[in-house]
Amino acid sequence: MSILLGLLLGTLRTATPLLFAGLGGMFSERAGVVNIALEGILLVGAFSAAAAAIATGSLAAALLAAMLGGLLLAALHALVTLRFGVDQIVSGVALNMLAMGATEFLMWLLYGSGANSPRIALAAPGGERGLGQLLVELPPLTWLALAAVPACGWLLFATRFGLRLRAAGEHPEAVASLGLSVLRLRLAAVLLSGALPGLGGAFLSLGAGYFVKNMSAGRGYIALAALIFGRWRPGGLLAACLLFGFAESLQGQLQLPWLPLRFVQMLPYLLTMVALAGAIGRSRPPAALGRPFRRD
Repeated sequence: MSILLGLLLGTLRTATPLLFAGLGGMFSERAGVVNIALEGILLVGAFSAAAAAIATGSLAAALLAAMLGGLLLAALHALVTLRFGVDQIVSGVALNMLAMGATEFLMWLLYGSGANSPRIALAAPGGERGLGQLLVELPPLTWLALAAVPACGWLLFATRFGLRLRAAGEHPEAVASLGLSVLRLRLAAVLLSGALPGLGGAFLSLGAGYFVKNMSAGRGYIALAALIFGRWRPGGLLAACLLFGFAESLQGQLQLPWLPLRFVQMLPYLLTMVALAGAIGRSRPPAALGRPFRRD
């Protein structure tokens, strides 16, 4: 029972940053903007949360800083792609590299080390067992990520804003013909794809108790794979994130003498490749995804 509970807790914890990043990417890509910078946004969010928590000792300040850090990087992505027409994939890759370099530089500047930050002193949950352990040991951000799935689904599929945003990713010319601004809709979507993954980054650093160089560790790319595997829908994304989270949480349960450690460590990434290979040809992306629009 304890093994199963530990596996469940590990799956939900591991899926949390993937969910935040995937939900953010869902808004951006549904509006027609590819956002490969999710990896960099997670990293900036993690650093911003750690820096704010170390400076203030406040969880609220840490979460706000993480969202602002993610918004900043997303705003840069929106500026160069929507305003200047830079290729969206090129912009995302460049921003990921910028995030890696900037966080390492700021680590040296603030803490005199490019490897990891000082410890973050925030309260931790107690030692409950059974169902109480599940309720208490799961961080609030995990519950927030799970609650965000239906909330984002409602916003995207049951509101006028969501209808217009999806139309901007499918038929931007039709949206413009109605007198609506495709640029503004896509800008709002890209900014959402910064704030939500920023919270995912906060989960990484606050959960670890410190910030580590490049601690996003490819999770932004895994979130993109989950988004494609889930067919750009909240329910499918949740299932994919739980699957990837389960694969990663298995690492702690598969420490067998005859099983190479490196093989266990590569399981989440191997599963990502298999999922993407299976999704190719079956998942239909938004029709205008990655296509610039200049009529605004």
